[in-house]
Amino acid sequence: MAELLYRLGRFSARRAWLVIVAWLLALALAVGAFLTFGGTLTSTVTIPGTPTSEVADTLAEEFPAASGGAAVVAFTTDNDSPLTQAQRQEISDLLERAGEMPGVRETVDPFATEEAVEKGLEELADGRKKLEAGEKELAKGEKELEAGRQRLESGQAQLDGARAALEASGAPAAQLAQLDAQQAQLDAARDELDAGAAKLEKGREELEANRDLIEDSTAVTEMAAEVRQVSEDETTALGTVMFDKPVIEVDVDEKADVAELFTDADIEGVDIELSNDMVQAIPEVFGPGEAVGLAVAALTLFIMLGTFVGAGLPLINALLGVGVGVAGSMALSGTVDMMSVTPVLGLMLGLAVGIDYSLFIINRHKTQMRGGMDLHESIGLANGTSGNAVVFAGATVVTALAALNITGIGFLGLMGTVGAICVVVAVLIAVTMTPALLSLTGHRVLPKRQRGTIVPLSHSTTGTKPMRTSRAVLQSLVGIGVLVVLAIPALDMRLGLPDGSSQPEDSSAYRAHTVTEEKFGAGMNAPLLVVADMRRTLDTDAEGMEAQAEVGTALRELDDVDAVAPIGVSDSRELVAFQVVPSEGPNSVATEQLVHELRGMGWKFGTGIEIGVAGNASGNIDVSEQLSDSLPGYLALVVGLSLVIMVLAFRSILVPLTAALGFVLSLFATFGALTAIFQWGWLADLFGIHAPGPILSFLPVIVIGILFGLAMDYQLFLVSGMREAYVHDAPSRVAVQRGFKAGRVVVTAAAIIMISVFAGFVFSHDAMIRSIGFALAFGVLVDAFVIRMLVIPGVMHLLGDKAWWMPKWLDRIVPNVDVEGAALERNHPGPAMEHEEPAGA
Repeated sequence: MAELLYRLGRFSARRAWLVIVAWLLALALAVGAFLTFGGTLTSTVTIPGTPTSEVADTLAEEFPAASGGAAVVAFTTDNDSPLTQAQRQEISDLLERAGEMPGVRETVDPFATEEAVEKGLEELADGRKKLEAGEKELAKGEKELEAGRQRLESGQAQLDGARAALEASGAPAAQLAQLDAQQAQLDAARDELDAGAAKLEKGREELEANRDLIEDSTAVTEMAAEVRQVSEDETTALGTVMFDKPVIEVDVDEKADVAELFTDADIEGVDIELSNDMVQAIPEVFGPGEAVGLAVAALTLFIMLGTFVGAGLPLINALLGVGVGVAGSMALSGTVDMMSVTPVLGLMLGLAVGIDYSLFIINRHKTQMRGGMDLHESIGLANGTSGNAVVFAGATVVTALAALNITGIGFLGLMGTVGAICVVVAVLIAVTMTPALLSLTGHRVLPKRQRGTIVPLSHSTTGTKPMRTSRAVLQSLVGIGVLVVLAIPALDMRLGLPDGSSQPEDSSAYRAHTVTEEKFGAGMNAPLLVVADMRRTLDTDAEGMEAQAEVGTALRELDDVDAVAPIGVSDSRELVAFQVVPSEGPNSVATEQLVHELRGMGWKFGTGIEIGVAGNASGNIDVSEQLSDSLPGYLALVVGLSLVIMVLAFRSILVPLTAALGFVLSLFATFGALTAIFQWGWLADLFGIHAPGPILSFLPVIVIGILFGLAMDYQLFLVSGMREAYVHDAPSRVAVQRGFKAGRVVVTAAAIIMISVFAGFVFSHDAMIRSIGFALAFGVLVDAFVIRMLVIPGVMHLLGDKAWWMPKWLDRIVPNVDVEGAALERNHPGPAMEHEEPAGA
């Protein structure tokens, strides 16, 4: 590989304009592909196959009126006075116009809904009164029937007595015939009473059935009345826009047109705020914070390289790389669902590694030029040595990012793929564009004072003394102790997804969330859709109402439920659905527990009823749990990869182990800092966090992948210098110090550049990007400066020769990848190199 990169570097140097034009053409093609094939981005996080998505599919099939996406519009008076009748009418008219727009199935008028509920309660009250009147009539009929029976029994007794007397006296048959006629009249009267009794019994049965229906209907309607659409003080109303499709599938232009209708509306004295589902903004790709980060990176490059020309080359390469990588990746957005943070992640990585990778090659070239090496030879050799390490380091980052596809979570795999594409482009540009630009700039890459002054290149370790063992012990313990303390908050880390409360305070989504919570309770921002499979057919309306009342009452009795609104019976007559309003918001622990309690409460009914839960809050909980479950496996995979890669790179067992354990330490320290700041709210004002909450659910997985790659980069660039000194026959502890001194400047600069680029995203308006930027910046900070430059040198010193031990059988089968390019240097020595032996270890 080193020899191939050497030749590639010399070719790029000799054909500089060909390489530059080729990359500019690639940029043009990538931008053209994006403009031609690019689609829209989404801020919604979904994972197919979760319990929520399964219930959502059921809703779409069985409850068409309750399926599709929904977005809430909050109407509130600007002076906190009750809505006037004129304002109510304008709001109703506005919602009616919205219901006629493309992509909208219907809208829900809060005033019409409240009126319908009130009317339903009034009708039920009238029905109850009629029922009571019917009961009185029935009681009166039963009383009259009983009196008739008593008269009939009395007449029968008299008739029987007369018949007995006549028969005893031997009365003629004519007199007995008269008694038979009277008996016939009594029998007819008895038949009439029996018919009346049967009619009264039927009436009582109907009355009881009506009583049950009215009781169930009353319970259902009273439950529905608890889910208010107009606040108790009548200052705020919540309208609902029901789309034809789920929110994530709604055409962006159609949703934007609906949002524009509301934002352009002018109802005097009424503020109109749109929920997060209506105005999910696509974050800006580049803003002031990112510009400041690039400025810091440029300053660092200038301080290290000493010229504006040298400092400009890595920036040009990085910007070209992200242009090709991000634009090319976004061309895929027309064919796959792509999250809005995906290209931003590619931008972060492309800028950071693009600058660093070019810096490593330029720094090596600059050192060789000062040693008097020929321009093209120096470019080729720098490309074959530092470029070889760049390719190997880039491969570790790409491998970690590509491994995100193994999680089986689509949007994570796509994020990893886009990130990997941007890193591959950065590597290719580093080993082709960098040599081309270095060829054009010539000796101008060196400061004027260094031109013409030759500093002999040397691998000599003369004068290099190993660190004291006591210092090695101290810095190792201090570094590990600091990271363990930083990691403690991670024990309390919770995962979740942003809601309206995490949006910028000046946004409509934040105001809609806030006013809804203030006027209706936190749970109105986290409504749940609950579907109960009754496991039987509800043939009549009465059976359907009874099922709704039974299940709804049980739901209402749960501790963390504020209100329950029955939705109805499914088309198949086997399911009943409800809207459940939790007591707390979408990201609260109570709401998460409620979702699990709802799903497990079917046993309470004793008939095999199954309960399913859907809704945005439920979906976010399922996504977060599935991502949390994927963490251990992915972390184990990444650690395993790190061990394999480090064994290949350093032909050692203990060096890979220290590298992997150091990565795990820095990772959990990063999780601890994330938890303390973004979840607990420490230093919240400094980072612009106005609503601390759970950690972004997919962030830990992303951080594992990216931080692993970057940690291995620094391990390679720092420890490869130690190995380079060691293979040039320096004693192990002297080699540690030599390699550390040789690599600390470039690694420090590279880390500062990465930190500044990532930190530029910490002040983004988007909550997801803000937390990603912080996690990556902090992760690089602790990994580069605590693990790689403090703990690793100390541990390597303490290990001594054992650090490079490798079993003979493994040494025979592991290929020699020669990361440091030692073989290439021997084949292309350039100016004479010094190889003096140090005096002792």
